[in-house]
Amino acid sequence: MRNQITNNNLVAESILKIGSVSEVKGKTIIVKVDKNKNAPHLLYNGRILKNVSVGSYIKIGKGYNEIIGKIEGEFISEDKNLDNNNYTNHKNLIKRFLNVTLVGYIENNVFRQGLKELPLIDNECYLLNDIEFNCIHSFAQPEDDKIKLGTLLNETNTSIEIGVDKLFASHIGIFGNTGSGKSYTLSKVYCELLSKYKDNENFKKNAKFILIDFNGEYAVEKDNDNIIIDKEHKNRFFLSTSKSDKDKFPIPESEVNDLTFWSILLKATDQTQKPFLNSSLFKNSLVEHTKTEDGIKSLIYNTVALIITQGGKNLDKDFHIFFLDELLKLNNSTRILPNIKAIRTRLKSGLKIAYGYYVLEEINSKDNADEFIRKLKEIIFTTNVDLQKINAFIKIRLQIIINYFEVITKGYYSKEHIGPLYNRLESKYNEINRVFVVTNEDKIISNLKPVVVINLNDVNVEMKKIVPLVICKYYYEFFKRNNLNREKYLNIIVDEAHNILSRNSIRESETWKDYRLETFEEIIKEGRKFGVFLTLSSQRPYDISDTIISQLHNYFLHRLINNKDIEAIGRTVSYLDRISFDSLSILPQGGCILAGLSADLPVVIKVDPISAENKPHNETIVLSAKWK
Repeated sequence: MRNQITNNNLVAESILKIGSVSEVKGKTIIVKVDKNKNAPHLLYNGRILKNVSVGSYIKIGKGYNEIIGKIEGEFISEDKNLDNNNYTNHKNLIKRFLNVTLVGYIENNVFRQGLKELPLIDNECYLLNDIEFNCIHSFAQPEDDKIKLGTLLNETNTSIEIGVDKLFASHIGIFGNTGSGKSYTLSKVYCELLSKYKDNENFKKNAKFILIDFNGEYAVEKDNDNIIIDKEHKNRFFLSTSKSDKDKFPIPESEVNDLTFWSILLKATDQTQKPFLNSSLFKNSLVEHTKTEDGIKSLIYNTVALIITQGGKNLDKDFHIFFLDELLKLNNSTRILPNIKAIRTRLKSGLKIAYGYYVLEEINSKDNADEFIRKLKEIIFTTNVDLQKINAFIKIRLQIIINYFEVITKGYYSKEHIGPLYNRLESKYNEINRVFVVTNEDKIISNLKPVVVINLNDVNVEMKKIVPLVICKYYYEFFKRNNLNREKYLNIIVDEAHNILSRNSIRESETWKDYRLETFEEIIKEGRKFGVFLTLSSQRPYDISDTIISQLHNYFLHRLINNKDIEAIGRTVSYLDRISFDSLSILPQGGCILAGLSADLPVVIKVDPISAENKPHNETIVLSAKWK
């Protein structure tokens, strides 16, 4: 019996043996192929096996060690030592050689990446048997939690399973041209994960996934919206800068009281406009007075009185009316000063200029200054203030309005310097007030389900850059402060990431661009310490900062056509071998290269299908079906 087993092993080895090592150059070796192993297929145990070819793996035996190499090329040369009189076929004149890169070794039926030792000349080389082939494509240990993503593209019987810890405790990049399948892959990856854990109470308590959806592919306004995961397991926010009746995303007041936030929103210049904003936000008299009804009345009165009593000749004669007009605009959208229009009308008709002095309802400021001031204060203090309607956004807008008229009146700033910023205030305020709502910080996290999808399809181009930055920055800072023990997990998923991570944008100032990139670079460099991870999907990796792409741990690479995109991947992704890199432009739809820490070797996989209800909303239109 033992002899029979030994004979079977010898037969298997003789069939699977394809040649021997002829040259060793570090981790690159040359293998000479046996002349009887040049056929495209071999017959073994009644099965047809693929013979060695570029992209396949071989085993090199060195004593009891089994070294694994990947074939990256082949070439031929003429056999000059063959006796010309003895050959029966001209093919015998040709010697076939393989360029092989060593990638690891098999130890105790487990594939290990890296090398313990190099092969020697004349070490025999073999095709992999089924056990060995499956061994090097097993990327998770038997005891690991894992998800199945698909199969090998060319070996559809070989499933590809990835360990949950290796993949999701990392930064992930999904890149590919439009139509190559990257959105489908993103959906598949997270559909598998969420389906596995969605009913687990610890998962609900400790995990958060925030998906920034620029084009409305992952959330649709339908009752049966089960894209990626069932509707009951996620919150959906449909934001809009053009409609006031849409959803608003909750953020805490601390994010609103931020100089950088308003500087970016209002495009403030560093030299003059940013200092003005700083005083508007943090001047103690403004901050304290806007907390109470009487304080707001005092601010309005003091500003009107300042304009009337100390305004220079450079001011318009109706500058105080312009101030009340701004308060009227604020009231029209907020209803916090319900009778400000009546007060404006009373001052417009009752306050005149006679012989260079103001006269208020027949009280002359020259002859009876104290009575004039008393009357002015009496009129202003009839203002009704509805404190219940004042939120953080309204409070800051009111502070900016009051501070603007104060500093212009006192001559601290000129209109030419801060006027452009002030003119942008109303439109930007309306936009930001439509997409965000200020909420108690404790309620923000606790009220959200494990998956949060933020649909930005109806948000304008400028706000599409600001909204994700505000959300990502806030959640990163929150986890940075409150998750030092790393009990919680946050994954920020950004689809079409080039929209906010572009290094070549010409729509914005360099200061804003630097701030945006620095924020995300900090998240990707330091987020792991606080349980915060990024998943980036993009069709233009060239546009994204090299620092960000190079810090990703796992990659799903679909077809890329543009040379600059391919160069960006080659420049920043260290996990690719030459064969995988060269195949980027010829991958079929749905096929992608999986590379990174979760896969011991880069492999080309075909992503498994997902159910129709979980697919992203991005199917290519079938014109013939629409036109018939």
